[in-house]
Amino acid sequence: MSDVNEQNMEALLEDMQEIQERTVVPATVVSVSHAEAWVSIDAKQDVPILKKELAYPEPDSAEDVVKVGDEINVYVVSKGGEHGYTLSKLKADQEESWKKLDGCVEKKEPLEVTVLKAIKGGLSVSVQGLRGFIPASHVGLHYVQDLSSYEGKVFEALPIEFDAGNHKLVLSRKELLSKEREEAQERVFSTLEAGQTVKGTVKRILDYGAFIDIGGVDGLAHISDLAWDRVKHPSDVLKVGQELDVFVKEIDQEHHKISLSVKDTLPDPWFDRAARYQEGQLIEGKVIKLTDFGAFMEIEPGFDGLIPMGELSDKRIARADEAVHTGDMVTVKVLRIDTARKRISLSITKAAKEAAGEAEE
Repeated sequence: MSDVNEQNMEALLEDMQEIQERTVVPATVVSVSHAEAWVSIDAKQDVPILKKELAYPEPDSAEDVVKVGDEINVYVVSKGGEHGYTLSKLKADQEESWKKLDGCVEKKEPLEVTVLKAIKGGLSVSVQGLRGFIPASHVGLHYVQDLSSYEGKVFEALPIEFDAGNHKLVLSRKELLSKEREEAQERVFSTLEAGQTVKGTVKRILDYGAFIDIGGVDGLAHISDLAWDRVKHPSDVLKVGQELDVFVKEIDQEHHKISLSVKDTLPDPWFDRAARYQEGQLIEGKVIKLTDFGAFMEIEPGFDGLIPMGELSDKRIARADEAVHTGDMVTVKVLRIDTARKRISLSITKAAKEAAGEAEE
């Protein structure tokens, strides 16, 4: 071996003795390709760093993380091999992040997380270059059936478990949302009054109604308050994310409950329908319901009138089914249109008498 080669080898060995394994040292990026970045840590030896060791999660390209001339810190994984060292910028960054996050649970400061993937039991997330975990029970205020819908989303969460030694970081979005909801409740309940019409966003749809967000607090609009016409299921008239006006029916300050109505912000079609008929008019319709006090007749779809017991038959009857049955088509006379109570009274007997009188003539 020549004197020059011996000198170079001796110099390299001397430098390697100075740089210890499992330590963080400064480095300068000297070249970058798609798959890796080359760095200099001793001004004599260039060492490659694969892109998976540049950042977490692994970038598409090393060029997305560093550029030539960047001064970075790298972790010495091991010494030896073809290039003298095995280095990792990722481990150096993570060491720094674990130090910075020390005491984060006690500080109760929210951290920004990026959801990487839905896994068994929760979400795998990235937090300042570290891998974190959000249990399924801590993803939202309510049970989330499809966790995959969160993949790629960025939001804040509170750290609830931190162990730098075991590289363990557990977070909760639910606790942060609960805190935000409490603040919103104080704000909303201090200003909201029954009788107001406010803006809302549909959050959840259930069989019996819909929960609508009004300024950070959810109120319930029962299925009977969603539309003036009969609604089979709330999803027939609403969809999640829909923005709309809602009427505040009732506020329960003690239990933090708000009763809302969608239909009370819309024109009542009853009045338009009632305007098409006049008292004394003869009309035809179908008997749709029998009660102890009479029978209801469908004047037109979604628009009914009541035939009182005394107006069903000239004979004295104890039950409505002694005169009519559900599904019967009958002719009635409009006795009264009560717009204040939104009721229409009908009569079979008076319609029959009027028809008989016309026949006699």
